[in-house]
Amino acid sequence: MAIEIEVKAWVDTPESLKQRIDAIARFTGVFDKTDAYWYPAPILAALYTAFPASGVRVRKEVAGDGRGDIQNGIQTTRITYKAKEVRDDIEVNHEREFTVSDGAVFEDLLTALGLIPIKRKRKTGWVWVYNNDALNIEDGITVELALLERLGYFIELEIIADNDAADTVAAARGRLLALLDLLGIARNRIESRYYTDLLGQ
Repeated sequence: MAIEIEVKAWVDTPESLKQRIDAIARFTGVFDKTDAYWYPAPILAALYTAFPASGVRVRKEVAGDGRGDIQNGIQTTRITYKAKEVRDDIEVNHEREFTVSDGAVFEDLLTALGLIPIKRKRKTGWVWVYNNDALNIEDGITVELALLERLGYFIELEIIADNDAADTVAAARGRLLALLDLLGIARNRIESRYYTDLLGQ
């Protein structure tokens, strides 16, 4: 199981931030992600006592290449469910994810199981990998600059860890905040609420 350790922050000047990221990180592509979060229909909710609070996320993603070409991008449907937690403004998520060959058929299955799509979001943007060898960072930090439909621009910094021990999370938090500082993002712009909460869903 992957452990996502992530911080996100509001962005006021996306174009200048994009230039700052380009100067220090390796650009890997563009994306368009449309998410639907499926939950038990209210009449059946009592039957799903162990259902994940995150819902079952069905993500339809188009990923462009390192040249930024999304028109010919790869289309994927990813299914995810998480155990979510926020520690000191940093998200620590236990994530399970897999891909399906036919998203529509999988959604038919969810419907047959009594689930309905209750929450939705869409984000588009750019992705980089940052790896500062001078700081002895072995694994890169994924950097996304994303436009959230109906919300605005955010930067997301993410580290994938193999455990959520306090010292692991603390070390990752230090790396994430250091990169946020390097990019000139004030810490009071950090957003600890989930996007679906911000969207009022």
